[in-house]
Amino acid sequence: MSSQLLMIEDDARLASMVREYLGQSGFEVSHAGDGLGGLTRLQELAPDLVILDLMLPDIDGLEVCRRIRALPGDVAQVPVLMLTAKGDPMDRIIGLELGADDYLPKPFEPRELLARIRAILRRRIDGAQPTAKVIRFGSLEIDRDARSVTVSGLPSDLTSYQFDLLVALAERAGRVLSRDQIMEAVRGRELEAFDRSIDVHMGRIRAAIEVDAKNPRRILTVRGVGYVFAKQQD
Repeated sequence: MSSQLLMIEDDARLASMVREYLGQSGFEVSHAGDGLGGLTRLQELAPDLVILDLMLPDIDGLEVCRRIRALPGDVAQVPVLMLTAKGDPMDRIIGLELGADDYLPKPFEPRELLARIRAILRRRIDGAQPTAKVIRFGSLEIDRDARSVTVSGLPSDLTSYQFDLLVALAERAGRVLSRDQIMEAVRGRELEAFDRSIDVHMGRIRAAIEVDAKNPRRILTVRGVGYVFAKQQD
């Protein structure tokens, strides 16, 4: 069965090209030309992934992303790949903070878009394998089967990508990992050394699982190196 994708993009020509290219790789791509229409289509289709343009004619992609994450039920957890303007890191950071799983600057190579989509979907499939177990550190519980996180019994809201980052760290508790090592563990490939989006995601994860995100006790920063997930926790 092919994966269902939703592309929210006002450039009809680009959307048509993407639909044709991804269709050759077995993906079924639906298209919405504006943000509000995209939100409606999202709830109708319940796609496996959303490709979301930042610049839309009614509401922008950041607002669409925020509204997706506020929807009830499983549809709120759909992976979002945001298309952003090249050379505008602030939009990317805001997008990640609002819950986007990844971003791709325009203009982009179709092969890179395909690779990123496959990586995101592969993470979701791998995370749902029946061999997954619950990871517990004190009051923190990570259920890999349900792809859920609770702290003292209360649910913590993370995107699909942030959940995978947390699992990657927790599985290597006590081991200091560089940003590149963390990204490679999650994505299965190395990224550019200057890509600092990992720091944005770590901030979001800390806000979700730490008692005091400004003074973390679970995910610790090792200055000049990266991060370590503490073995001993409350």
